[in-house]
Amino acid sequence: MALARAAGQAGPGAALALLWLLVRAAAPPAVCAPGDSGCLRLSVADLFDRVIRHSGRIHSLSTALCAELENRFPARDNERGKPARRCPTAGMLTPNGKEYAQKIPREELTNVILKLLHAWKEPLSHFNQHMEHHQELPDDSLSKAKQISKMVHELETGIEKVTEKMQSMGIISNSLHGMASSEAAGFSSTNEANMMSDSDFIHCFKRDSNKVQCYLKILKCRIMPENSC
Repeated sequence: MALARAAGQAGPGAALALLWLLVRAAAPPAVCAPGDSGCLRLSVADLFDRVIRHSGRIHSLSTALCAELENRFPARDNERGKPARRCPTAGMLTPNGKEYAQKIPREELTNVILKLLHAWKEPLSHFNQHMEHHQELPDDSLSKAKQISKMVHELETGIEKVTEKMQSMGIISNSLHGMASSEAAGFSSTNEANMMSDSDFIHCFKRDSNKVQCYLKILKCRIMPENSC
């Protein structure tokens, strides 16, 4: 707490740096590493806790990176007040609000989460390649972008493990559809995503990473109502 107060007094730059250090220090290994047989022995509740924490770290990283990009590349006067370019996943149907997310079938909500993560994988990879050519960006910003991309892959794998566990226990049915292509899932073309400003791109991803975390929490509560959440 003392460190946080000191960073806040030192200014927004110091606060962002402290947030990044705390995220890095607290970051555990992948949700479910390939070949990790111990993952299969975890309870559904433990698996959910892992993926929810992991999604929270992704959202924290994207929030910090978004703020850094906005501070380093502020909008020009003729751009202020203009609406941001339409987010690439704007065409994807997702639950609008907590109340609706609580009503749709659990299988459908699980599928929405996986589709959102799947839709961002390739654009984030292209974004990382683009960021590497930003010579004026600090190494920490480049590191955040790379870590976000890696953690999205890890989160998708972890949620697939949770899904397999729930299906094996009969908690949800095996009727989940196969992963659709990013275009079929409602994701705009990569070229359109590349035309966005860096800060707009990360702002859109930050919005979707928050959706994923919220949906995971709702899904856990619906499957385990004893948590009274």
